[in-house]
Amino acid sequence: MDRRWTVWPRYVAFAVAVALTAGSCGHDATTVESSPTATIPIVAPTATPTPRGDAPTSTASATPTPAPTPTPTIPPVAIPADPAVELTTVLAYDRPIAMAVRPNLAGGEPTLYLASKNGTVDRVEPGATMTVVEAAVIDIGDRLSTGNEQGLLGMAFSPDGGHLYVDYTDKKGTTTIAEWAVSGDGAVDLASERTVLTVAQPAGNHNAGDLAFGPDGYLYVTLGDGGAAGDKFGNGQNRETLLGSILRIAPDAADPYAVPADNPFAERDGRPEIWLYGVRNPWRISFDRATGDLWIGEVGQNAVEEIDVAYRSQGTGRGANLGWPLVEGSAAYQSASPPTEGYLGPIYEYSHADGCAVTGGYVYRGTALPQLQGIYVFGDYCSKTVWGLVSSEEQGVLGVIDLLTLSAGVSSFGQGPDGELYVLSLADNTVSRLDPAG
Repeated sequence: MDRRWTVWPRYVAFAVAVALTAGSCGHDATTVESSPTATIPIVAPTATPTPRGDAPTSTASATPTPAPTPTPTIPPVAIPADPAVELTTVLAYDRPIAMAVRPNLAGGEPTLYLASKNGTVDRVEPGATMTVVEAAVIDIGDRLSTGNEQGLLGMAFSPDGGHLYVDYTDKKGTTTIAEWAVSGDGAVDLASERTVLTVAQPAGNHNAGDLAFGPDGYLYVTLGDGGAAGDKFGNGQNRETLLGSILRIAPDAADPYAVPADNPFAERDGRPEIWLYGVRNPWRISFDRATGDLWIGEVGQNAVEEIDVAYRSQGTGRGANLGWPLVEGSAAYQSASPPTEGYLGPIYEYSHADGCAVTGGYVYRGTALPQLQGIYVFGDYCSKTVWGLVSSEEQGVLGVIDLLTLSAGVSSFGQGPDGELYVLSLADNTVSRLDPAG
């Protein structure tokens, strides 16, 4: 393979398919992003969001800058002499798109859930094979749009396990984040459903749609640039729209949600929900469960796919600009140079000679594959390949290893309660686990 990789400065001047169809495809439309339906309160940053209804209604007088968080001591990462992994199909599942772990309110074992792009969420039990133990805990299939990059796209549970969130596109193509209350025994209260956020989409692609709670207890939401191609709608560098951004909100601190006071634009120059911007179509994000670093798979336009990492010790990407559409990866696109404010360049990029739609994954933190400990596992839909990115904050990229070549495209990854990793494929309707070879 002729892959090129480069270590880029983390910040400059600021301290498919898309795994579903071709990343640049889509159709034009005339809708624009809707305004928030309620006044959004700003709340003091806290690792445990204030229960909804108790949030203050006044805004903070200044936006505090959080102190860098020390990275925990973890074993050094190394390039394995022999990755020795194989893929074990553990479940035939209709259109798997997302996996999420729910902490158990009653103090028992965490539970695992799978979501179908068709709109259902099932509770599953991992093992040598995976078993569906409760089917359709929610089913919103009758309200979804059904384009290639639409449908149910993301799922997450609150850190206390008390709420379930999904990201989907409704019949008008509008991105919608919905919430349900979950009882201590895991029962989803269907009557408790409420809408947290809606964002109108001007085209049917680049919906992104991933959800993840960070180690700070807040919900991170991915939104692409609005679709079509070439940032047609001018959203990538526009902080007055939620599109082309990763948001950070406190959904359980107010109705419909609150904005943490330390969000970079909570008091100035942009929508307060934005955590970082300049993204085209961030197809899957994850937080390293050991370090809290934020990893992003960013689908490119015509030439370059990229992986970005926002280290927790450097602010986890607060206010960062990933550069789209000024750059595609690190290459000039609409500008001869990257942005001058807050630029966060890719830690790794590869050309379309090696794939055409990156699928972001997870840093491996399980026990079954000690040779992958600390390695970021990701894939590509078109090349049907799973790679391991070996890197450290201090040294940058040490190497990229070929782990697997699959028979079908990689649509998404999942991480179980034990840290083991799963590959989800829309192309062949399977959920597979990374296992030791043999």
